[in-house]
Amino acid sequence: MSTLQARPKDKPFFLWLAALDPHRDYQPNSIPNPHKPADVVVPPYLPDAPDTRRDLALYYDEITRLDGFVGQVLAELEKQGAAENTVILFISDNGRAFPRCKTTLYDSGIRTPLLVRWPAKVKPGSVCGGLVSTVDFGPTFLELAGLPATPSFQGESFARLLANPAARVREHIFAEHNWHDYDAHKRAVRSERFKYIRNFDTDLPNTPPADAVRSLTFQEMRRLRDAGKLSPAQLMPFQKPKPAEELYDVSADPHEFRNLASDPQHAATLSHFREALATWQKDTSDPARGVRAKDEFDRETGEPLPNRQRPRPSKTQLLRNHI
Repeated sequence: MSTLQARPKDKPFFLWLAALDPHRDYQPNSIPNPHKPADVVVPPYLPDAPDTRRDLALYYDEITRLDGFVGQVLAELEKQGAAENTVILFISDNGRAFPRCKTTLYDSGIRTPLLVRWPAKVKPGSVCGGLVSTVDFGPTFLELAGLPATPSFQGESFARLLANPAARVREHIFAEHNWHDYDAHKRAVRSERFKYIRNFDTDLPNTPPADAVRSLTFQEMRRLRDAGKLSPAQLMPFQKPKPAEELYDVSADPHEFRNLASDPQHAATLSHFREALATWQKDTSDPARGVRAKDEFDRETGEPLPNRQRPRPSKTQLLRNHI
């Protein structure tokens, strides 16, 4: 907040605020009125079990605390008289740190919040269903500032969507996952209706990040897996081999449970997405699979392995130092 208060008031400004919330580990009693486990909505790819509900409630507590921090920023802009013509983007870089979310290419991993507040230009409550990618932020900010995009940018400006939510700037967005505590090599293409995923390492399961492996939810899933009580969708983080290709109609199947890649009725769609991925990989010089890196954490417990070489301060230490 001090940085925002100290900014030069006679010049345009750009400020990026990165929050520790809602990164794990989650802290109990982080807000005055914590969420009740009985009130949370459990998505069908997670087991509806007491530990899952407790974990989700703690996650919602952190979202609430983050919302409070955002409110402080908005209040300061109002105090400065700058709120009307300040463009605010509230975004996230990935899905929540739960199984089948963060580090996966399902929508629960890559379809993240994107809220825009610009009272002078954007109608409050308007909704746009068009596709936008993180690589589009740079070109968008430059266009809003009246500047041309640099040739190195791969993204497309979505500035016109702010004035016309019915407009479109993309047919596809592309996503990838290469490494996060565990090695992986996955690519995805999404249109408004379909999602295509290419798994290059079929022998590796979709293990969530190590902090999510250590979570109440994942450890409960391990117990239920061993007892034979998980549904096929809930078994996905443990599945190996996994399919080399996945195709989903995300309009009809938003949780991406029914893989259509082997369905003859969708052969043309599959071919279209294969070609789109190949073109994108060529245009971006996407590297081929290299030497597989060693896991830094155990895939069942989330505990560090001997080759873990990047010790970092815990979230508790970071909060103590910066809040």
